[in-house]
Amino acid sequence: MKVVIDASNLRAGGGLTHLLSLLGAAEPERHGITSVDVWSGRRTLDRLPSRPWLTARHHPALDRSLPERLLWQRVELPRRVDRGLLFAPGGATASPVRPRVVMCRNMLPFEAVERARFGLTTTRARLELLRVAQSRQFTGADGVIFLTQYARDAILPQLSSPPRRHTIIPHGVDDSMRLAPREPRPRAALTLADPLRLLYVSTVSPYKHFAAVADAAHSLRASGLPIAIDFVGPSDDRESARALAERIERYDPAGAYMTWRGGLSHADVAERYRRAEVFVYASSCENLPNILIEAMAAGLPIASSSRGPMPEVLGDAGLYFDPEDPAGLALRLRELVESHELRASLAQRAFERAADYRWDRCAEQTFAFLAEVLRESQGER
Repeated sequence: MKVVIDASNLRAGGGLTHLLSLLGAAEPERHGITSVDVWSGRRTLDRLPSRPWLTARHHPALDRSLPERLLWQRVELPRRVDRGLLFAPGGATASPVRPRVVMCRNMLPFEAVERARFGLTTTRARLELLRVAQSRQFTGADGVIFLTQYARDAILPQLSSPPRRHTIIPHGVDDSMRLAPREPRPRAALTLADPLRLLYVSTVSPYKHFAAVADAAHSLRASGLPIAIDFVGPSDDRESARALAERIERYDPAGAYMTWRGGLSHADVAERYRRAEVFVYASSCENLPNILIEAMAAGLPIASSSRGPMPEVLGDAGLYFDPEDPAGLALRLRELVESHELRASLAQRAFERAADYRWDRCAEQTFAFLAEVLRESQGER
């Protein structure tokens, strides 16, 4: 059996990480899949692992503009599948090929409250269009891979008809992020000169609530609690970036306890996890919170948003708060500061739960599902 992967829209970020990690861990022959062709631009293809069953496929249109790539998907790609199955891990493809499996990666188009946070902007308009386009993709697919039960349960009722098959397969976490929990410092060892080190890693965007986290951290520090916080991540929204930068300048102009480091390399983010003592995650909209899972794997005690799939992923291994309530977050952080026993217990439980998120498991389940869909389309049972 043959699988063709349309990776023409995977050039960076989590989608590319998923593709590379999936192919690096996969053993498709176990499921009767003897060849996997990946179509994409040169930069993506150059990063693919070398596997005996894997072939990198290129067309000049895949290094050009979006309209040219969409035309290639519509006209040229169907000729290349050749009785195989088309897999679109990026979540969408213009190709009419059947059988076809797509992956659901983005919750923002399907949550009206979260879309509205972007106001009357081009981002909001794009999300509205994505909701329509992806709904059609899921309805017309032979199979859909959801990343969490939360995403499946939220999206299926919004579709005009369900996909023929669907499953839940979470991503894995890079082993370079895994670090056993460290012995936490007791409250008596914390001082304003050597405070408890908090970390929040994410993209600075309206639904990530960085400003609320800054408000909570400031209120604790102003009360004399020995904490400091690092914000790590690029911004994709001017107003969210302005709100965070303005708070840092107002609350801590000397940079004593509140820092925004912007976007960092993978290795530098891993180092920030190693230095941190508590992780904060304040997102109100996720499909699968990969960064939260990284923090779990890094052996950190976590204060997490209670929204979306976060409780599904973190379970009883964290403290929860309303991401739009700085006072509530401050109470949770105070609990963590005051009790090193609580920090130790939560860190250990989070680290153990993170063991379920492995790329070999993701790859095994993904190719098993692709094989099932392909066999069913061929009339096999």
